[in-house]
Amino acid sequence: MADPDIAEVARRSGVPASTLRFYEEKGLIASTGRRAGRRVFDPGVLRRLALIAMGRAAGFSLDEIALMFAPDGRPRLDRATLTAKADELDGTIRRLTAMRDGLRHAADCPAPSHMECPTFRRLLRAAESGAMSAPEGRLSGRSAPVAADGRRAPAPRPADG
Repeated sequence: MADPDIAEVARRSGVPASTLRFYEEKGLIASTGRRAGRRVFDPGVLRRLALIAMGRAAGFSLDEIALMFAPDGRPRLDRATLTAKADELDGTIRRLTAMRDGLRHAADCPAPSHMECPTFRRLLRAAESGAMSAPEGRLSGRSAPVAADGRRAPAPRPADG
């Protein structure tokens, strides 16, 4: 295939053109020129976008992903970084599993009110102590929705209740 233009890359990758321009601005991908006023890319950009998508799905920031490419554009995956991310995900899975189990218990608890349920009160104390929070600066900032341009939207505020 000839070098695809931005519309073809967007169609084939599922990544909006605005995000492709943002990724180019961040140095994650590079266009090879222009054809009829549109950016064109090397066909290898599709594999690079797949690697970026995998990194995003694993919880890496765009800046962290940028470090995973050598100056020549080839992947340069640091095994220690991958292990650290896997360990971080293990902790997140443990916290989310405990939260899921607590929610299921609260939904099924036979106590007259949740505040009378010993299990629910134990979970509440854990939440009050901060034990249920994500590690500072790690996943807590990554859970916000990502806009089409790849930028993180502000985290939603909890409802009063």
